[in-house]
Amino acid sequence: MYHRHSPKGWDVWVRVMSYSVEHLRRDATFVPEVRSPTVRRRELGALLRALRTARGLTVEQAAERLMVSMSKLSRMETGHGAVTPRDIRDLCDLYDVTDEAERQRMTGLAREGKQQGWWQSYELTYATYVGLEAEAVAVSDFQSSVVPGLLQTADYARAGHEAAMPRLGPAQIDMQIEAKLTRQSLLRQAAPPSFAAVLDEAALHRVAGGSQVMAAQLTHLIEATGLPNVTIQVIPFTVGSHPGLESNFNILELPPPTPSVVFVEGLVGSVYLERAEDLKRYRKVFERLQSMALSPKDTINTIAKIRARFKEMNNRAG
Repeated sequence: MYHRHSPKGWDVWVRVMSYSVEHLRRDATFVPEVRSPTVRRRELGALLRALRTARGLTVEQAAERLMVSMSKLSRMETGHGAVTPRDIRDLCDLYDVTDEAERQRMTGLAREGKQQGWWQSYELTYATYVGLEAEAVAVSDFQSSVVPGLLQTADYARAGHEAAMPRLGPAQIDMQIEAKLTRQSLLRQAAPPSFAAVLDEAALHRVAGGSQVMAAQLTHLIEATGLPNVTIQVIPFTVGSHPGLESNFNILELPPPTPSVVFVEGLVGSVYLERAEDLKRYRKVFERLQSMALSPKDTINTIAKIRARFKEMNNRAG
């Protein structure tokens, strides 16, 4: 039997770990081919908002005529509230939507918006994000200190959860990891979104779970670049300051007419931005970060060099 700290033993250990991750993936919840209820609610909300503004009505005016609260109407338009068939009927009457096919389409969106997404059984704090990500046609992900969730190995993810506050129990951590691995099937589905990730070099050096875990994680990153829809770039330390030093954010490009969204993550909470000016600003920032980062080819070489250092650390420890 090979010792995992020997050069030959290391390769065997990595293959065993890769098998374990794939085994976890197979055990993760099967993702059915259904349309995301989160996106359906947002699509319907955008349509309702467009119909209201086309009629020249404010939220207050429309709510008064519908005899509902402004908060209820606002939640329907932002995709955060349930919409009933009666709501659709009253809204269509108010906004003069007489075409039966259009009314049926809106009723269908409302019905699909009430369905359960696979992620809702995991009690994720970022469930809305997963619901949007499920139908994104493109994802732009910038991370200043950690590997993006869609590219994490199970052990790397576990190390992150074990260090998080508030602390989660072992069973809760297992559920979080299972959900993350299920999410990752997105990159390998029949019609996957394009995924562009930019990482600060710090994310590659920060030791999460030990040198073995980090070496396996960096191997996983290199392998992920083999997917035709995945691009990974690293901003090296030598670049110095850059526009994303104090932020992590994702841009989710969604199929029209659903508005695209920027997801900004922080310790005090997360924010979803969908105003045109916000999207324009973050797209420009991401393009700037890409231009400052190493090319995809040079990124692979850099990741490989850092991985070699982790392997050496592991060999010395043995």
